[in-house]
Amino acid sequence: MKFITKAAILFVMAFSVNLASAQDKKPASPPAEAKGTINGANITIKYSSPFVKGRTVWGELVPYGQVWRAGANDATTFETSKAIKVEGKELAAGTYAFFVIPEKDGTATLIFNTEAKQWGAYKYDVAKDALRVTVKTKKAEELAESLVYKVGKKDVTLAWEYVEIPFSVK
Repeated sequence: MKFITKAAILFVMAFSVNLASAQDKKPASPPAEAKGTINGANITIKYSSPFVKGRTVWGELVPYGQVWRAGANDATTFETSKAIKVEGKELAAGTYAFFVIPEKDGTATLIFNTEAKQWGAYKYDVAKDALRVTVKTKKAEELAESLVYKVGKKDVTLAWEYVEIPFSVK
C-alpha cells in the first residue's frame, strides 16, 4: 500500500511540474496586431512576430527574391474597412494575406492576396493577387529584435532586424 501511495504522489508531482513548465513557455513567434486609422479607413494587421535571435534575417532567414509570409506561422493578414490607395494604387475594402518579396537591391514587392486564410506562403497563388506594389526599403537606426508593424497617419511600416519597409496609404 505504501508503494502505491508513494508512486501516486510521485506521479502527481511529475505531472504538476510538466504542467507548470508548459504554461511558462512562450511561443517562439507570439501573435501580434497593429491597428490604426488612415484617411477614415480602419487598418488591422494580424501577424506572428518572430525574433532575430542573433540570426541574419534579410537574405538568409528571409531569402531575397522569394515570397515571404511577412511574419511567422499563418500568413500575415491586412484588413481595411474602406477602399484605400497603397502607393497610389487602389485596394478595395477587405481582408488580404500580406506577402513581401525582399530584394538585395533595397526594394521589396508588397503583395495583397485575396486568399487571406493560409499557412505561410506554401500555397500562395499569384492569380489571387489583388494588388502588388514595389517600394524602397530603409536601413533602420536601431535593431528591431522582433518583427513589428506600425500603422501611422499616412503610412504603414514593417520593421525587423535593421530593415524597415514603409509604404504609403491614403
